[in-house]
Amino acid sequence: MKRFSIVLAGFFLLISFEFAYSEESVEQIVDKANKAAYYQGTGGKAKVEMTITDSQGRIRKRVFKILRLDLADGGQQKFYVYFSEPADVEDMTYLVWKHLGRDDDRWLYLPALDLLRRIAASDNRSSFVGSTFVYEDISGRALDQDEHQLISSEGETYLVKNTPISKDSVEFSYYNVYIDKNSYLPIRAEYFNKQGKLSRIVEALETGDVQGYPTVKKSKASDLENGSNTVTEFSEIQYDLGLDESIFTERYLKRPPRKWLD
Repeated sequence: MKRFSIVLAGFFLLISFEFAYSEESVEQIVDKANKAAYYQGTGGKAKVEMTITDSQGRIRKRVFKILRLDLADGGQQKFYVYFSEPADVEDMTYLVWKHLGRDDDRWLYLPALDLLRRIAASDNRSSFVGSTFVYEDISGRALDQDEHQLISSEGETYLVKNTPISKDSVEFSYYNVYIDKNSYLPIRAEYFNKQGKLSRIVEALETGDVQGYPTVKKSKASDLENGSNTVTEFSEIQYDLGLDESIFTERYLKRPPRKWLD
């Protein structure tokens, strides 16, 4: 019986050892979640309808199309956003060159003023066109800007705590992200202010499969401090379009590439 117990104990020890090493590290989980959220396919296109509700319950709409080109999986990307509605933002464009290891390049063209504005890195946490989303939400936050800690892997989701390395560069102290274990899509992010109080939530309201890629089709950002929120609905979603990199240049900020926007 002793021999059996020793052998059995050794078997379970071996299983436990292999299981521990088969589990993904928090870095692998975060990397997969980042790719699921921002790198599906080699690029893509979508129509976005944004409903902004301010702290007094007043509603505004924004309609735009977004183009994305991946230069490297999990690496450099380019984003182009063209606004079509309402009239006060019609023909406004937004361009992002996403880099690794340094700040992204971002430009906003305001046709009413014929003004091309460079968006500084310090503005990444500012409101995106008056919504509850911020500029950084559109193209993503660089993984190396935060320290990541796996808090829980129970049930259907991973819970990862993310603490900014440069604490003075952001308005939050840390944020928690819930990641679906099957698709690796981040389904909820909770931001805590400097006092440790939950202040902002970004969540996926609807997800689905598009061309074999798990995709967020509806999302919501809520500011718990002032009571505003923004809901975005994605339609006409397409991946792997073979977009031309020349689209993602300052030249097309003033002259939108109609071929890809119609």
